[in-house]
Amino acid sequence: MLISFKSKSSPEVLMYQEHAQRILDILHKNPTRGVITPAEAGDALALLEKEVAESKLHPENDIEHDAHTPETLEDGETGAHARAQKVHFSQRAYPLMEMLRAAKAEGESITWGI
Repeated sequence: MLISFKSKSSPEVLMYQEHAQRILDILHKNPTRGVITPAEAGDALALLEKEVAESKLHPENDIEHDAHTPETLEDGETGAHARAQKVHFSQRAYPLMEMLRAAKAEGESITWGI
């Protein structure tokens, strides 16, 4: 299922629920629907920045839905190619973090599922 994050301050951000789940868990938000108010945006951004920094310090723990395991390599795909295709938490969180920055600066809310 897709989650569509919306705000008047920036373009819409779409994420699969399975990818957004970690972000929403960090923010203590429901994946079905919710809101991040302008007053919450600064704290939400700080929490995500802390998690991004932590994931960069310990990349071995950054297990962001790695679909490329030795058992699931496609024909002709090497292990090195599969590792290069891995999407890290910081990359997944970046669009929403940019939305949070804009929402905070412009005093707008971020909503999803509404």
